[in-house]
Amino acid sequence: MGIHIGFDDIDSPYGGCTTHLVSEIVSRIHGTPWIEFMDYPLLIRLNPGVPWKTRGNGGVVLRLRVPGIDYATRLFEEITSYVEEYVWEYRFPGSHPVVSMVIGSVPDRLKWLGYKAVRDIIPLEVIDRFIEKHRDRVRYKLLSSGRRGLVGSLCSIGVLLEDGVDYTYELLVYRSREYYGRPRIVDRESVKAMDRATRGYTFNNYDYEVDKPLITPHGPDPVLLGIRGEEPDMLVKALEMLVIGEPIESWMIYRTNQATDMHLRRIEYLEEAYPYTGVIVRARVSRNPRRIPGGHVVFSISDGVREIDVIAYEPTGWFRDIAYSLQKGDLVEVYGMVRPASSSHGVTINLEKIRVIELAKQYIYRAPLCPRCGRRMKSMGRGKGYKCKKCGYKDPNAEKEKIEVPRSLKPGFYQPPPRVFKHLMKPIERFGREKKYAPRKLYTPWFYHR
Repeated sequence: MGIHIGFDDIDSPYGGCTTHLVSEIVSRIHGTPWIEFMDYPLLIRLNPGVPWKTRGNGGVVLRLRVPGIDYATRLFEEITSYVEEYVWEYRFPGSHPVVSMVIGSVPDRLKWLGYKAVRDIIPLEVIDRFIEKHRDRVRYKLLSSGRRGLVGSLCSIGVLLEDGVDYTYELLVYRSREYYGRPRIVDRESVKAMDRATRGYTFNNYDYEVDKPLITPHGPDPVLLGIRGEEPDMLVKALEMLVIGEPIESWMIYRTNQATDMHLRRIEYLEEAYPYTGVIVRARVSRNPRRIPGGHVVFSISDGVREIDVIAYEPTGWFRDIAYSLQKGDLVEVYGMVRPASSSHGVTINLEKIRVIELAKQYIYRAPLCPRCGRRMKSMGRGKGYKCKKCGYKDPNAEKEKIEVPRSLKPGFYQPPPRVFKHLMKPIERFGREKKYAPRKLYTPWFYHR
């Protein structure tokens, strides 16, 4: 029988990591004769706009096959016992760690909730109703007084990443305990070399504009580095290219919805741009861009009925210049998260990517040339025409010349530098590489533990 075990909100500011926990569990249960892995461990990123999200707002799921309900119950008890030990070491009052299990096939209602949780807010009461209806198939363990982790642990189970749903992979490498809290020792030149050698198969490894590796996180958590890419075998090859100056405790490959834009939904009208959700919307620029305190750039778009501000933030660097180059009348497709109104601003879209579809024509107006001598004439007053000061020629019917000015901006897709990418944001380089089928078997090796 199939079982699905979801983990959420395990990490804390003091250390720990949900993916690291799961890698430790995998090392303990892998090779058990009666346990079969039906899929890679799944790293599911949920709605990045949720105000109470965890650091990466992601749950991890193990999909396993066991002989029967007794085995499932036994395994769940063993796992939750270990998770309790792990959470106790990194306990934090703001975390709501939860482990959940669904027995058998994933109910359609949970599939719906899972994909909705990537794009919207799921109230805890909705999860409670689901559990009540499926209490014969759902188990869960609260590891603190909080219950919010129920949403992430169960909804992550609902995101199957089945055929027809895009996905990527991430290989996460974990540190030896004695190195926790120390600077990560990964040679930056080897990261560059790896990036050049695997380009197209891996992504967001290095930001050349600021000469900064992007594969190494910060903070006290156990993650040494993470390589994101299209196929597991290339991730393993990429890891082998890196020069690492500290021992590796373990590594594991996750199948994930990262870099897929799954958090965005295409809308036709701006009235559908609800706060805390992600949207893709086509509209015209209705107010020219302006720079505001903090170095941010704001412009407005309209669908003819509603107008809404779009903002490119200061950390996006030169991407703000793209936004600032827009003009009223340009037809654009905006990708981003909807920020709720506050006392200082209205509802705003935080810009993640933009497609410039059609540029409005831009003109300047100049006094006409004298037909006799070719010099530029001067106005004789409003509605009185023009006179040439050099030769005296007058034309009471002359009007200013309308001259089209070439735009520096060109139609096409634009995205910010990779250093500001969030987990779910799809790089333009992935367009056309979307997956159509779930993997039929697991690549070997897909994990290592010392």
